[in-house]
Amino acid sequence: MLEEQGLLQELAQIQVRALETLQAVQEQTGLQVWRSANLGRSAPVMRIFSRLGEVSKEERPLVGQRANQVKQALESAYEEYENRLQETALRSSLEQDRLDVTLPGRQPERGRLHPSTQTLRRIYRIFAEMGFQIYLAPDIETDEYNFELLNIPAYHPARDMWDTFHTTNEGMLLRTHTSPGQIRVMREYAPEPIRVILPGMCYRYEQISARSEIQFNQVEVLAVGEGITFSEFKGTLIDFARRMYGEDVRTRLRPSYFPFTEPSAEMDVECFICRGEGCAICKGSGWLEIMGCGMVHPIVLQNGGYDPARFTGFAAGMGPERIALLRHRIEDIRHFWANDIRFLEQF
Repeated sequence: MLEEQGLLQELAQIQVRALETLQAVQEQTGLQVWRSANLGRSAPVMRIFSRLGEVSKEERPLVGQRANQVKQALESAYEEYENRLQETALRSSLEQDRLDVTLPGRQPERGRLHPSTQTLRRIYRIFAEMGFQIYLAPDIETDEYNFELLNIPAYHPARDMWDTFHTTNEGMLLRTHTSPGQIRVMREYAPEPIRVILPGMCYRYEQISARSEIQFNQVEVLAVGEGITFSEFKGTLIDFARRMYGEDVRTRLRPSYFPFTEPSAEMDVECFICRGEGCAICKGSGWLEIMGCGMVHPIVLQNGGYDPARFTGFAAGMGPERIALLRHRIEDIRHFWANDIRFLEQF
């Protein structure tokens, strides 16, 4: 009984002292110090709970109930005083920072199209003017479409040209290029002539640098028909470059190798960033490759459902981010995926 009376008196004193010290608090920092001292794990009211063993079992519920009441009273006082301090601070701020209600309000910031999206839409317009249609293919591809049907069998060393992200499902992968869409669109429309572009995201496990990323947009260009020649293929790409960069742009086609085209080439555009003097983007050459291209390989035509003795075609895989690098004189391709608002606001 004496232990019970002693703890009840101590609880009453704890509540009185805590509420008295609360009235002396004048700022938010002091309020947090008060909360830690009176409601924290080591606070006097919390230590009472650990001393319940000092009273008899019959009296223990009464002491425990009273301790909870004191704790709840202090929590309520804390919340009330915190709201009062916040209101006081707000009132003081409004009195010091007077508002002129006649001033116009701030204009809300409007969103913009991402620079990659802007470049892609420009590419769409250019090829639409040339008579090309858009065809969409899946991002997740089978090994058959991504490699086998493009004349890249499992044993072929050319597979090392694409650092591939494989999935846990055997035979499934993140496409390394948009070229597997060639087979899909050819099988859908064969034997009719086709003229399409296939935009989409590609994924490669590559070293990230100023000119390379592990994910990037690509636009596949494909034309298949009777009598399509290399000169028509070259003229289409040069016309595209002039519409994208201007009539005076300098371009060049370099011989290259891709298993799904024969002959194969890479198209370079003069580096507008360094103006031919050499930089990290063009690797000091004064030129930047914007696409790989060539005449569609007869085996690929056959896999797509076309007779290579009758039909020919050309294909190209262009990188919109690289095209945007030159168009806007951007010095690092990593800016496109960094989501830095300072970069994005420029477009």
